[in-house]
Amino acid sequence: MTSANGRVPDFFIVGHPKCGTTAMYKMLSGHPQIFMPENKEPRYFATDMRSRYYEDRMGGEQHTLHTLEGYLNLFAAARADQRVGEASATYLISKAAAAGIAELQPQARVIAILREPASFLRTFHLQMVSSGMETERDFARALALEDDRRRGAQIPKGAHRPEMLHYSDHARYAEQLRRYHDVFPREQVLVLVFEEYKRDNDGTLAQVLRFLDVDEDYRPEAAIETPSVAAVRFAPLHAATNRVRAARAGSASAGPLARGANALIPGTLRSGALGSAWRRLVYTERGEVDEGMMHELRVRLKPQVEAVSDYLGRDLVSLWGYEEL
Repeated sequence: MTSANGRVPDFFIVGHPKCGTTAMYKMLSGHPQIFMPENKEPRYFATDMRSRYYEDRMGGEQHTLHTLEGYLNLFAAARADQRVGEASATYLISKAAAAGIAELQPQARVIAILREPASFLRTFHLQMVSSGMETERDFARALALEDDRRRGAQIPKGAHRPEMLHYSDHARYAEQLRRYHDVFPREQVLVLVFEEYKRDNDGTLAQVLRFLDVDEDYRPEAAIETPSVAAVRFAPLHAATNRVRAARAGSASAGPLARGANALIPGTLRSGALGSAWRRLVYTERGEVDEGMMHELRVRLKPQVEAVSDYLGRDLVSLWGYEEL
């Protein structure tokens, strides 16, 4: 579909993060009949989840992505015979994205990926710590802060999207899917289960390619891997690492010290022995899972699993191991 401002995407991978969306994006990007932009996370339609301040400081491309012209420019290089898509993992939790997508592209095909919610939230928490959005490194304590954060308290300075730290909201799968089914026919929404996707890459990819009406014989070189995030050992050094990465990416938010450090440290050192030593200093392996806490979390989340099972007509309670809770 083409609008007056340019090419409009034909399909959307809407989330969740840490559920294989990046792997799906990479696999589909290599298909000759599909075009996906290098910017994996435009987040244009998640208007309710824009940064408090970070993107305004960044300026440049991220700022232009708040405009329809800038967003559609991402797809300008697509050929007329290609399916055009994008992947923004915040579109599933966003309360605005589904309606916005439907208004611009009512024929859109939507792909959502769900993962067993307790393991999803644990991995997502690690990502939030790694990104600097979350300062509470203990998963159980971070969950306990939700009520305070809904009241606007205990919000880390770096949390430019504070609602991302409302962890339990991410597991409201039935509610999230209903927003898409309210504006799209069910045949335009494909719901995948991460555990099945991981177990059968080829079968899941073929299902997606049929859904997108492109050649399903295509097979990418890389298969899905379990999403993982290293645990942060020293938060201040991790924050400094993120600022240097921002400087390397040309972000105005990096600050003069980070830009200076980036200029002084050659890329060969960052990727070589010095970089390895720095990563060992700043990061550590993920700690042992507190099985008691995870059990309590699954008990808390079981109503959400039952709700999405009923909503989809699928026994996710048994698939995800919640039947005995």
